[in-house]
Amino acid sequence: MCQLGLVVAEFYGELAAEMEAQARENAARRDATVAETVRVPGVYDAPLAADRLARREGIDAVAVLGVVVSGDTDHDRVVAHAAARKLGDVGLTRDTPVTFGVQGPGMSGAEARERVEKGARAVTAAVDMVEELP
Repeated sequence: MCQLGLVVAEFYGELAAEMEAQARENAARRDATVAETVRVPGVYDAPLAADRLARREGIDAVAVLGVVVSGDTDHDRVVAHAAARKLGDVGLTRDTPVTFGVQGPGMSGAEARERVEKGARAVTAAVDMVEELP
């Protein structure tokens, strides 16, 4: 059975909660267990939490969930790109799959609500990676 770490960025709390619920449901369907969950303020904060989870014995993969909504500046792109780059580094450094279930950048709150299934997809990708990698 695959043991997952889950990082939930809570900046958009209602959406994050929906994403987490779908991620947990999908984990159960995939015969995986969410062994540990770490909640962080926002997506930018996720790499440190993912790194800590990836270092823990018994965690096979980490799925990161969050939302980055566009505003009047390019801040959403800066945050999402920085987080994606650092989360990729965590996976390579720790030799542990780290999946990116983050919505955005470049979307509105309404568009983000329509895509809450992204949390479940991050779990699917994490389990697939664990099953595929020797």
